Amino acid sequence: MAFRSRIYKTAAELQLMVQPGVITAAALDAVRAAIVPGVTTLELDAIAERVIRDAGAEPNFQLVPGYRHTICASVNEEVVHGIPGPRVIQPGDIVSIDCGAQLDGWNGDSAFSVVVPDPARPALVAERERLVDVTEQSLWRGIAALATVKRLNAVGAVIEQYIESNPRTDGGEWGIIEDYTGHGIGRSMHEDPPVFNYRVREKGPEVKVGLAVAIEPMLTAGTIDTVTLADDWTVVTEDGTMAAHWEHSVAVHAGGIWVLTATDGGASGLAPLGVTPVPIAATV
Repeated sequence: MAFRSRIYKTAAELQLMVQPGVITAAALDAVRAAIVPGVTTLELDAIAERVIRDAGAEPNFQLVPGYRHTICASVNEEVVHGIPGPRVIQPGDIVSIDCGAQLDGWNGDSAFSVVVPDPARPALVAERERLVDVTEQSLWRGIAALATVKRLNAVGAVIEQYIESNPRTDGGEWGIIEDYTGHGIGRSMHEDPPVFNYRVREKGPEVKVGLAVAIEPMLTAGTIDTVTLADDWTVVTEDGTMAAHWEHSVAVHAGGIWVLTATDGGASGLAPLGVTPVPIAATV
């Protein structure tokens, strides 16, 4: 019972998670619009922080001990936890942005990847866009699965199945990062339970009303082996191949599922999969 009370939220608590999710989405939208050749990752960080603070929230990444920034900005072979700085975005780069906001003690957490246009190298861009697209679509399959599966770890099986069914253009397999997974979310940005992006033997906790999780697949164009750089944060692929990262925070409630970090609740991403998200009803 103690395990359950840690994982599952009340209807009122889920409602309190809506606004930090919306603020997180707004910050990421602003950053995405600013990703062009010549911008630095530190400039992107400032944009995200301004949006979050103007909304009356605070960047929850800055609450992580030892981290001083609002976003993680990971470029090309950087998988996750890239520290914003003077790096200048170049045409053809894969840019992955991870961000979160905390409002009234409740958290949102989301990430996206995008390929910067490069008309001079269409083949390179197309290859990298496929990596980004397969990663994003595997995320939406995992989110959609929450509407029907009984146990949480079935989500990882659905994600892996989609990735296996959509290999690289050369027929090779994508690498599904195993060292970093999704997680529960609520009063803390990272809570139990873990959310795997691949098949595991255990069934995991029940998917039922009150569950709030962040699903976040990370794929590489090579192996799954990673190393952490000397800054103690930035995680890169060991073989130097490209990586992509997508994430959304999702709530399971009495009416269905709702993507907390999507402005439309996930409607556009879920519509092709036959799932309609339902807003979380306000409590009285």
